[in-house]
Amino acid sequence: MRLARLGAALGAALLGAGLAAPAFAQPAADTVAAIRQRGQLVCTVSPSTVGFSLPDSQGVWRGIDVDYCRAVAAALLGDPSRIRIVPSSTQQRFTMLQSGEVDLIVRTTTWTLAREASLGMLFAGINVYDGQGFMVHRDSGVTSARQLDGATVCVQPGTTTELNMADFFRTHRLRYTPVVIENIQEIREAFISRRCDAYTNDSSSLASFAASQGPNANRYLLLPEIISKEPLGPAVRKGDARFFDIVRWTHFALVTAEELGITQANIDSFANSTNPDVQRFLGRTGDLGRMMGLENDWAVRIIKAVGNYGEVWERNLTPIGFPRGVNNLWNRGGLQYAPPMR
Repeated sequence: MRLARLGAALGAALLGAGLAAPAFAQPAADTVAAIRQRGQLVCTVSPSTVGFSLPDSQGVWRGIDVDYCRAVAAALLGDPSRIRIVPSSTQQRFTMLQSGEVDLIVRTTTWTLAREASLGMLFAGINVYDGQGFMVHRDSGVTSARQLDGATVCVQPGTTTELNMADFFRTHRLRYTPVVIENIQEIREAFISRRCDAYTNDSSSLASFAASQGPNANRYLLLPEIISKEPLGPAVRKGDARFFDIVRWTHFALVTAEELGITQANIDSFANSTNPDVQRFLGRTGDLGRMMGLENDWAVRIIKAVGNYGEVWERNLTPIGFPRGVNNLWNRGGLQYAPPMR
């Protein structure tokens, strides 16, 4: 009560001075307890992005973002199948998280200051370091984004993509006409039918689109310019530190397993390892799982469910031609780095 009165008094003082009052975060519900009670993790993903989230011919969701949902379910519930996937549009995703309709966003979503500061959410890691690019029809003769003066460009509304595009054209004093379409499938169809000269999105999404075109993939050219930083990752509601920790350390467990050489196939062979890092990872020492309210073999469950970070990448993103690049481990020239599990 004293904190609430202090917050109210501070807000009134700031408003009286003509300043905006800070947003005091309200404690979130106990997400972990809610998930355990319903016996299911509810996760929102993109509806149709090859390599990230897309139902296969049997209706089973596949992709790196879906694997992250499964990994969290394995850590928390002991079973990667205990998830419910809810596809969302770019504009729906944040409202769905804020309202409690979903527990977790893993939806090719860029980590930005404004999203954390104003939308009541926290990003728990970066599962893909990405960057925005442009794709054109190969027969257009365009080989650089600097040649797009006067072009029509397909883009989704309410995204960092739309803002980055405006910044790029303004900075380079180029004219353009945005063709704004919300539905991802409709925007791709508009590009294919040449309603727009170019299509802009994260480079991984553009690679996913081209891969989905099968024998027609060569009709499209990804231009060389990368115009932004797009760190993509899972996000949770603010105010629930325990669930945040579980999601964040799920990502770090995937990276740590790759660092240690632990895979889905060989993890049981490490049972007698004398390496202290391996022993803590397997939950044989340290009580790290119990510190987060999990079983001590939580990381083992994750790797048995989806493999390590490299395996997740190879299964989902390598087939669409998206190079590992900066997403490699830190000791292999990349940016993926996990703090010590100790």
